[in-house]
Amino acid sequence: MIEPTPGGAACTQGRRLLSRLVDRSARVAVIGLGYVGLPLALTFARRAGLAATGIDVDPDKPRLLAAGRSYLKTVDAAAIAEAVRGGRLEATTDFARAAACDAVVICVPTPLTRAREPDLGYVERTGEALAPFVRPGQAIVLESTSYPGTTEEVLLPILERGSGLRAGRDFFLAFSPEREDPGSGVATHTVPKIVGGYTPACLEAALALYGVAFERVVPVSSTRVAEMTKLLENVFRSVNIALVNELKVLCHRMGLDVNEVIDAASTKPFGYMPFQPGPGLGGHCIPIDPFYLTWKARQYEFQTRFIELAGEVNTEMPRYVVGRTMEALNERGRALRDARILVLGIAYKKDVDDLRESPAVRLIELLQERGAQVVYHDPYVPRVPRMRQHHLDMVSVPLTDEALEGADAVLVATDHSAVDYARVVEHARLVVDTRNACRAVRVGREKIVKA
Repeated sequence: MIEPTPGGAACTQGRRLLSRLVDRSARVAVIGLGYVGLPLALTFARRAGLAATGIDVDPDKPRLLAAGRSYLKTVDAAAIAEAVRGGRLEATTDFARAAACDAVVICVPTPLTRAREPDLGYVERTGEALAPFVRPGQAIVLESTSYPGTTEEVLLPILERGSGLRAGRDFFLAFSPEREDPGSGVATHTVPKIVGGYTPACLEAALALYGVAFERVVPVSSTRVAEMTKLLENVFRSVNIALVNELKVLCHRMGLDVNEVIDAASTKPFGYMPFQPGPGLGGHCIPIDPFYLTWKARQYEFQTRFIELAGEVNTEMPRYVVGRTMEALNERGRALRDARILVLGIAYKKDVDDLRESPAVRLIELLQERGAQVVYHDPYVPRVPRMRQHHLDMVSVPLTDEALEGADAVLVATDHSAVDYARVVEHARLVVDTRNACRAVRVGREKIVKA
């Protein structure tokens, strides 16, 4: 932990914050109790022993947490119940409760508009709701992924205008990108925490905050560097996934199995990192973050052609999958129109219940637009909720032998571990596999089409 540099009001405030973090009397507010905010609040409560107050505009979340229940598959209900019973975790919809907290961490969504431009509405509204309750000595950290400059250009003026206080003098402002990987089993506190401050004193306050809960904190020179770091991480993945997705299409035309090629290349012990193709990109970060950067780059008269091309490749993958499904049905004398399609998995990746930007949602829409009769099965998503840009009114159907046999095609969109793919292949007439989920199935491989 780094102690504040002596001198000035910021130093005095920093010493007070540091003292409360050291003796574990500090209280931390986490605004936004989703896939990022809830694990973070639990990390502060359970690992650091701090009192954590969760704030969310959805009244169901505080109600469920107060009962010791989890609304996320990836967060253990027993951990929630223990923290609530011990008085280290509480949740509310009341932003005024932030006034009693020594630190406030903002973990709200940063989606795209329909024109694929940044939508910072959640950040702006959160800042406006929080500003009246900002007090001297507080540390305020933004974790929501956004373009370089968001903390200083968007959040800072909202907080200063609404509170009458100055960042770096009266309160501390920083950016620390979230690095959650839902469903991976990686504990939040074990992932190194990047931290950038608005001023040196802001940086030191944020390092002290995260230092009590995380195994390693990594300081960078500014909030803009921290913001760009997160974008680089996800652009790297987006570009490489686009590469293997494009190679998947090429390998199909050449009569090659792209997964076999990837497995062979993975034997090289240096200079290569394997990425897996799929039906498109999902989750709140990888499909979105590159567009935040390309939008910001235009302000500098710079075109991120490489990044934009990768985005285009990944965005078009659901159409490729639908085309492959249509071809496979045609080869079996069946048109896509009025065909019964059973989609396996609607979450954006395996073993999670998160639908954000899921390519399976777009797949279903495209299939329905072409006249197919579509149902889905997902053990973790019993019903499709209303989403910002998609309006599917569907519930998960049981994965019975009858459901498999009655489908003209079973389309594997998400490779959940709970599904018995040998049974799927046994009973299905046709399996369109976008995830190589059926790779271990040996009987009935003539029914499998990779897409």
